[in-house]
Amino acid sequence: MLQVRGLAKSFASGALFDAIDLEVASGERVAIVGESGSGKSTLLNIVAGLDRPDRGEVLLEGARLDFGDDDALARWRRANVGFVFQAFHLLPYLSVAENVALPLALLGVAGAERASRALASLDAVGLGAWASRRPGTLSGGEMQRVAIARALVHRPRLLLADEPTGNLDEANAGIVLRCLADEVRRAGAAALMVTHSRVAAASADRVLRLEHGRLEAER
Repeated sequence: MLQVRGLAKSFASGALFDAIDLEVASGERVAIVGESGSGKSTLLNIVAGLDRPDRGEVLLEGARLDFGDDDALARWRRANVGFVFQAFHLLPYLSVAENVALPLALLGVAGAERASRALASLDAVGLGAWASRRPGTLSGGEMQRVAIARALVHRPRLLLADEPTGNLDEANAGIVLRCLADEVRRAGAAALMVTHSRVAAASADRVLRLEHGRLEAER
């Protein structure tokens, strides 16, 4: 599903990583761990088309990302990528269902279908009854499950998660990680997560460590 080949990125201070290779299959969850500053978030941003590599390529289902065309990258992200962030990024003035429907609105999906798909996505994470509530009335774990529903509502082929349990206690983190695993399998998405959490990493199908510019299997 996802292929990364020979990816390299440098800054003025020196090379961050060089010749990174990575493959993630459909329905697979891969966690990347490493020290702060090792390049985990930069790698995630390049895979998302939010940053550009010095060299190398990223392919999704065999199609190569064109890093030279910002408009094309933006359209590609809307159609193919779902994001789950540590800080949830839910809009407080919208209902839970309206937050989940936002990716569909950006893709021009009609109102009735948006509402139906948003509710189905909330049902999948066990929050269908919360559709009309505002995010501020939810717990941290519930907000992160809403964020998962939003990330997958447009049926992306690639799910990217940046410290998805960083703001959660242990109990809520466990709920969110199980929900994330279930939904990735159901959607058949390729999931790539960067995390400092041993618990989050242990929930993945594979764990890779980014250290000294190299990406190597931890287990």
